[in-house]
Amino acid sequence: MKNKIWIVGMGPGKEEMMTGRAIEVLEQVDVIIGYTVYLDLLGERFQDKEFLSTPMRQEEKRCRMCFEEAEKGKSVAMVCSGDAGVYGMASLMYEIGKEYSAISLEVIPGITAANSGAAVLGAPLNHDYCVISLSDLMTPWELIEKRLIMAARGDFAIALYNPSSRKRADYLERACKILLQEIEPERACGYVENIGRDGESTVTCTLEELQSKSVNMFTTVFVGNSRTRIQDGKLITPRGYKIEQ
Repeated sequence: MKNKIWIVGMGPGKEEMMTGRAIEVLEQVDVIIGYTVYLDLLGERFQDKEFLSTPMRQEEKRCRMCFEEAEKGKSVAMVCSGDAGVYGMASLMYEIGKEYSAISLEVIPGITAANSGAAVLGAPLNHDYCVISLSDLMTPWELIEKRLIMAARGDFAIALYNPSSRKRADYLERACKILLQEIEPERACGYVENIGRDGESTVTCTLEELQSKSVNMFTTVFVGNSRTRIQDGKLITPRGYKIEQ
């Protein structure tokens, strides 16, 4: 366990939605490092561990804390919500890890919001799909807009991450207007708030209706492909099987 850091995907955060391997690693390490909100989600099971955290927007500092603790001889886990390799900390840990050649890294996968949210909604991603973040903190909006247009033209089902925040309250509306240039207003859509956590809720709607919906940063949005339908309150994208009646 020494001279190694595990980068652990927590899934939505509750223990029952973590992988067995993630729980095993967290039980064995000395120190668990992560964003404060994620540490709070771990509950009582890991309270005997040393917890270290930084606020949001201090990701590099959090990564360096991991390496500093590992250099002290401690076994360390960095926790991320969802999957650490999907808008998570895995790539940054590897980038910074070039400065710490004596310390090895291992990524422990978790359930990303596209998958856990899709399960709550039904089966919106059951054929080809893509994941696009609407956050322009690290990606120029012009590139996000291009990706939205290309995904629509390719008839992908789309999972939208980071659809809103206090500073980006209208970004989902902007994204919907871009998609409506390529997609019919009646396209089946939906979203899930607080996936796998207290207050979980779902909505199904059309793309036209989606553009006026109010969502928050804990929401994952799904835009169907041309064959997606709303069925008994669920969002379903057919795989293409020929069903004999």
